[in-house]
Amino acid sequence: MTKTIQPRRLKRIGETTKDGLTALWLLLPYGILFSLFIAVPVAMSIGLSFTHFNVVQTPKPAGFFNYITMLTQDDVFFRNILPNTIQFALLVGPGGYILSFLLAWILAQIRPLPRTVFALALYTPSMAGGVFIGFIWRTLFAGSQSGYINALLLQYNLIDKPIQFLQEPAYLMPIMIIVSLWSSMGIGFLAMLAGILNVNEEVYEAAYIDGLRNRFQEIIYITIPSLKPQMLFGAVMAIVGAFNNGAIGVALSGVNPTPQYAGSLIINHIEDYAFQRYEMGYAAALSVALLGIVWLFSKIAYKLFGEKD
Repeated sequence: MTKTIQPRRLKRIGETTKDGLTALWLLLPYGILFSLFIAVPVAMSIGLSFTHFNVVQTPKPAGFFNYITMLTQDDVFFRNILPNTIQFALLVGPGGYILSFLLAWILAQIRPLPRTVFALALYTPSMAGGVFIGFIWRTLFAGSQSGYINALLLQYNLIDKPIQFLQEPAYLMPIMIIVSLWSSMGIGFLAMLAGILNVNEEVYEAAYIDGLRNRFQEIIYITIPSLKPQMLFGAVMAIVGAFNNGAIGVALSGVNPTPQYAGSLIINHIEDYAFQRYEMGYAAALSVALLGIVWLFSKIAYKLFGEKD
């Protein structure tokens, strides 16, 4: 009996080992790219956050000095940067996410040809956002009579002189939010649209037979539960995009930091210390703080839309 069982066991072990090696070879390219572009940079950033590094000289150990400085001495960070970032992320992240879902659901109700045209039109700003910001939005809100908004307000005698929309703190953040929402229809929007189009129509029919009454209940009880993976993906992309979308304020105002730090986010603060002041150690500490904030919000998104065990 042992003689017949033993070869079978060895064969199963050999097949398992072969399958494991095959999986390892298939995952190897991803592992290399993940290590090169994510794991290694994150590890280096965490390491540099515990040093004094001015790019020219060798990094010198600093312990928790950079983090203590961030929490106790960087007044701009707590007075302007952090509140700006949270306000921007809470409005643009959930706002863009809800807008993406609603537009995806609306497009799913129309015919394929116009749906494709509208989907492409909505997706284009997320690909060419910088170009549009530079040429369209700055022209619209230019602080002279050549700016379309100022020209319109002057024409109807609503103002006496042009408003410096992109230089006055009171206007810069609202304009940043508008531009960000306009360009927030990215890959998460396409994922939601694809998910909605692939929900089985028979599920809707069965639900109406069981007592479903209107389209709102259809969205709540059928569409959203059927889109858990796409909703999670869209939520994570919206969170990451909102916290890392610092280029808009600089592109609109033309300077970093923005006027009176009105539109400066954490990512702008990092660039300020890293590439203008050359305090790479402190910039790395700010990067680690940003990573922690993004991770926290991503965990919240996973709790809301992740699969329950």
